[in-house]
Amino acid sequence: MNEKEFHLKDVVEMKKPHPCGSNAWKIIRMGADIRIKCEGCGHSVMIPRNEFAKKMKKVLVKAETED
Repeated sequence: MNEKEFHLKDVVEMKKPHPCGSNAWKIIRMGADIRIKCEGCGHSVMIPRNEFAKKMKKVLVKAETED
């Protein structure tokens, strides 16, 4: 199956928008669970990695890599 690729500090689009109207979320913590923060209102939620991979649509903004 096609694995979605995402990294810390990427801004991603989820399938359903947040109640505030924004559909952009920033990944602020990664592990077994992933914490994402709404770019519209600043609310953050933590969801399991496999559930996040199902609900994520695409990466909107890639994080800058530190070389």
